[in-house]
Amino acid sequence: MTITMKEVREEIDLIDRELVLLLARRQKCIEMAALVKNDENLIVDEDRIEDVISKVTQFGESCGLASNISEPLWRKLIELSIEHEKKFYKFGKILISNDGMQTTQDVSSIGANISFIKIL
Repeated sequence: MTITMKEVREEIDLIDRELVLLLARRQKCIEMAALVKNDENLIVDEDRIEDVISKVTQFGESCGLASNISEPLWRKLIELSIEHEKKFYKFGKILISNDGMQTTQDVSSIGANISFIKIL
């Protein structure tokens, strides 16, 4: 059986869509972290960053992903996530749901009580 370039590209496109879905979920977690931390000075945690990088590179290698891809990719992802979390903390609004009604509310007025936040 011969595989075509079109089939390879279709598989890559499918994987890209899956990655986007996972990254969107990760972004929502970053936004939740901003609420839980409730302090802009807690956003950057160097120990946590290095722990994440270590876990990702080790797991990646066990799955056949080269560390020269996983490490810089995750460092950039973390860098962008930190920027997003800072902006979200400072200027963000989140979508909340109350009896099916959706509205936005300032992050600062919600505090750490996040049990009612609907993650989309």
